[in-house]
Amino acid sequence: MDGADIDIINKCLEGDDLAFEELVTRYKKLVFNTSYRMLGSYEEAEDASQEAFIRMYKALKRYDPQFKFSTWAMKITTNYCLDLLRKRKGDTVPIEEQYDLKDEGLTPEEEYIRHEKQQMVRKAIESLPSKYKELIVLFHNRGLSYSEIMDVTGESLTIVKNRLYRARQMLKDSLEKLDKEGESIWNAAK
Repeated sequence: MDGADIDIINKCLEGDDLAFEELVTRYKKLVFNTSYRMLGSYEEAEDASQEAFIRMYKALKRYDPQFKFSTWAMKITTNYCLDLLRKRKGDTVPIEEQYDLKDEGLTPEEEYIRHEKQQMVRKAIESLPSKYKELIVLFHNRGLSYSEIMDVTGESLTIVKNRLYRARQMLKDSLEKLDKEGESIWNAAK
């Protein structure tokens, strides 16, 4: 089935349950990647993606076609992930290595250093409070504009810009702290 999102949504609203499969096919990567970036766990992201699509299906009547479906889908996904994060507040978030980091041009030492730096960044992002983590994921990982982030979060431009600035500052401080800890461990091992 090919067509604009609104055409598919209209088919769904007219009772064609199979039409929703096309929306799932189009947006499953977006929804899963957003869930994974927010939750940090492959299994949780799979479950969250399924739940997000169920919520989208149930709320399809309330979809406003003046917004892109992808923005609406991300709003539902991020809100659900934020709910999960609030429920497990205080629990640690496991970070599983789900990325293929192989690069043919790197030596094993360079690959190890790159991997360690990526782990530091992931750890720093995971340590951010939810409202800041959400913006980092939406802006830097999903590549959304300020306007799209405003649509997803329901926040004003000023709040989005301020929180994103604060999130970057927190990340910078966290990464500097982790880097110093790493240096002291490295020096102690010598």
